[in-house]
Amino acid sequence: MTVYVSSMMLRSMRLTGEKARGATLTSDEQVEVLAELNAFMESSSLEGLMCYQLTQESFALSASTATYTIGPSATFNTVRPTKLMDPCFIRDAGNLDSQLKILGPDTYGRIVQKNAGVTYPEYIFYDKGFTSSGAGTINLYPSPSGSLTLYINSQKQLGSFSTVSQPLNLPIGYQLYIESNFAMQLAAGFIQASPELVRMARDSKANVKSMNLPEPIMRLDAGIVRGTRSNIFTG
Repeated sequence: MTVYVSSMMLRSMRLTGEKARGATLTSDEQVEVLAELNAFMESSSLEGLMCYQLTQESFALSASTATYTIGPSATFNTVRPTKLMDPCFIRDAGNLDSQLKILGPDTYGRIVQKNAGVTYPEYIFYDKGFTSSGAGTINLYPSPSGSLTLYINSQKQLGSFSTVSQPLNLPIGYQLYIESNFAMQLAAGFIQASPELVRMARDSKANVKSMNLPEPIMRLDAGIVRGTRSNIFTG
């Protein structure tokens, strides 16, 4: 079902008691509330379980080049990732894949010679700092040889809205989450949110996070199986 940004804004304002049914947005409200809604969506992107899918993308690597900017109009021209997720991997000309280990800034910083070797990269570090153009930076170690392709899985920022008349097709559960939790943001500092709104915002957010939880992988500790092979279904 298609829903419009203006309708979601009005429903959020109605949940706070600021608008009655059948009301419309003034021109000032359209500008101000749309900006607040986009700030709310940006903040929601920082919570990993609010992202409903991982985005897989591939980029051709240049021989001996270990560092690439990523973002709009960057070397890797795409929406800037908020976080890299497993699995990221290298694919060679024979369609063979080699998984990369994602490093944090501390571990990557301890690599002494970051340009050592020209081979298949084994590690990847995503520097989420902004360049002047707003891009992040991907670093590979060791430097890649020729004819390699990088595949990354990442979480992306939840979409922002350009106009109040923009039509949306949202994943299941997201409309209520956005409307009720944005209403809580609108109410902050102005009015006391009703217990019903507090419950609605809490439950809708929990439902979305529950839906986005990764599937667990069952394992047995090596100390339990004592070197023998074990099947999680048959023991």
